[in-house]
Amino acid sequence: MLQVGINGYGTIGKRVADAVRAQPDMEVVGVAKTRPNFEAEGAIENGYSLYAAIEERAERFDDAGIELTGMVDEMVEQADVVVDACPSGIGAENKSLYDEHDTPALYQGGESADVGDVSFNARANFEDAVGARHVRVVSCNTTGLSRLIAPLREEYGVEKVRATLVRRGGDPAQSGRGPINDILPNPISLPSHHGPDVKTIFPDLAIDTLGLKVPATLMHMHSINVSLEAEPGAEEVRELLESQSRLFVVPEHMDIDGAGKLKEFAMDRGRPRADFWENCVWGESISMEDNDLYLFQAIHQESDVVPENVDAIRAVTNAADARESVETTNDALGISF
Repeated sequence: MLQVGINGYGTIGKRVADAVRAQPDMEVVGVAKTRPNFEAEGAIENGYSLYAAIEERAERFDDAGIELTGMVDEMVEQADVVVDACPSGIGAENKSLYDEHDTPALYQGGESADVGDVSFNARANFEDAVGARHVRVVSCNTTGLSRLIAPLREEYGVEKVRATLVRRGGDPAQSGRGPINDILPNPISLPSHHGPDVKTIFPDLAIDTLGLKVPATLMHMHSINVSLEAEPGAEEVRELLESQSRLFVVPEHMDIDGAGKLKEFAMDRGRPRADFWENCVWGESISMEDNDLYLFQAIHQESDVVPENVDAIRAVTNAADARESVETTNDALGISF
């Protein structure tokens, strides 16, 4: 059993911890928090060993009546792999800790690409991360774009990708984020950072991305145009996308017209936290004009990177190949829409 530590037990960390625990070949050594809060209490209630991420703050957990197992360096020492799910920038600061204990580490997409030996997407470049010591799992939007682009490149060839990303202002718990009543070009300068980030997965890809922020918390929305080298029909493209395990092509008969109904659908299906690990592509939006593909997809920013982290654990430990890992992850989590 692979022993996995989770440094950071917030939006991503708690989801990764639950996903790791669900795997047949992994165990959670423990999770680390910087302060006692409802998530720290939740970690204990969920049966995870809790470690203090900052030694000087350990007494705060005692004062709150939350029992610690130890300090974060003890967790790192026990782990075969650490998933760093700390806020952006903190992962890079933690890198020396993981090196000190000779423990491979995964970082999240908020870190700079140079924090890792490779940027990772399970569908696109699993093999590049095999045996690596430091791997960056790319952001939610880059994950969603990479999952879509990979099969299109393989099947038809891609001349150019153009994507407009309508991004939620913040996650549901991020009450300090905005805008609260505006629509913001973000960034105003072009391109947005997403295109260059996708190129860390596909270095030779021609891609332009634009970004907007809107007063919503549910999901990101992508408007996609891909110029293909071939000229397949829309139905052929749809069948290709439906064959991909982490792309959910929303059928017309479901009458799902936006992110709100997608989240309601996930809740009705019993998904933990109403999570959507898959890209959600509206089937009726898939259109072809000559060699230009157009579609809309929604990306659940809180959860789509979770299965990627699980697969990256197997990659760095060389515990499975891409096909076996993705199938195991999907089966354990119930990715079956």
